[in-house]
Amino acid sequence: MAYEIPLPERVAVISQQDIVGGAAETERIAQFLRENGIPNVSWGVLQDAALVDRIESGEFDLLIALGGDGTMLKTGNLAAPLETPILGINLGHFGFLTEIQHGEWRNRLPLLLTGQYRLEKRMMLRAEHLREGRCLSDWHVINEVVVCRGQFVRPIQVEVQVDGYKLARYVADGLIASTPTGSTAYALAAGGPILPPELRNILIMPVAPHLSMDRAIILSEGSSVTMIVHTTHDAVMSVDGRPPLPMIEGDTVHVSANERQVRFVRFSDPGYFYQNITAYMDQSPLTGS
Repeated sequence: MAYEIPLPERVAVISQQDIVGGAAETERIAQFLRENGIPNVSWGVLQDAALVDRIESGEFDLLIALGGDGTMLKTGNLAAPLETPILGINLGHFGFLTEIQHGEWRNRLPLLLTGQYRLEKRMMLRAEHLREGRCLSDWHVINEVVVCRGQFVRPIQVEVQVDGYKLARYVADGLIASTPTGSTAYALAAGGPILPPELRNILIMPVAPHLSMDRAIILSEGSSVTMIVHTTHDAVMSVDGRPPLPMIEGDTVHVSANERQVRFVRFSDPGYFYQNITAYMDQSPLTGS
């Protein structure tokens, strides 16, 4: 298999601080890489500010992330601006985004060292939270943007526009705007379709709709989405599972395709997605670390 980038020379092996055994495993992998010809290897946790600064400065040409999909999302947001590839080793409960299962890395990493891999480039989104025309925050998104009710168990109303044209007014617990990558995350739990990872389409998926449109909609490539909140009680937005941000009546979230892409190292051919989907669906959908 031909490789798409030079063999890595500067690698960071990272995990989450709270993963049991993660620190010891990162050190073992780092030592393995050094013994097998990678000259510059560092390791640590995502909570290490100094290591994060080094990653964000572009010091590494590959990140190896140990954990579940949550770890992959955090690592992806660090790596995407620099187009730094990520190789995921699953130490979590669920691993749609990881490439290697725990206990298999000694057999799989030699493929990396001999160039027998490819880069899978996945769409990202850009989300802006607007209030009275002023941007309060903006985000780079790998999985999804969620606008939903807060602590009160009452639906909110969300007016949706696609490319400036009114699509629908949802009455629901929430609304998801997802990438194809995110179609196997919260959108899947809400009953949405699974999209192949190479697509560049936004998926709109309501959560527990109340007497309103209850179908998922897949937009044309290049389309953007505007979600306008109408509520008299708590509403929030969340990006890729981050802590929720409060929203008030009239707040708007604008979602569009991002110029950035997240890049994952893959050893298997592109058909892996379909080969693995049934195995993943048979697992208990617990949150990854």
